[in-house]
Amino acid sequence: MARGDKTLAAMRTNPRDWRIASLEAVAAAAGVNVRKSGGSHVVFEHTDLIEALSVPARRPIKPIYVQRFVRFIDAVRGAHERD
Repeated sequence: MARGDKTLAAMRTNPRDWRIASLEAVAAAAGVNVRKSGGSHVVFEHTDLIEALSVPARRPIKPIYVQRFVRFIDAVRGAHERD
């Protein structure tokens, strides 16, 4: 199991106390584009999905955003499986 997969599994079981760097690492492993505009949010986007995910970059990230991120990564992986 790759490091990104292990981190994603840990996020799935415990969505509390994650930092934006961990989300960025999982996103990079899944081939997701990370956009930082210098503001207070980081945007995750992928060409196979219509919607992007915006996550506040303050620490720690609230669990609801981690749960949304996990669903986003699952959607990206599902899109790749359909191809």
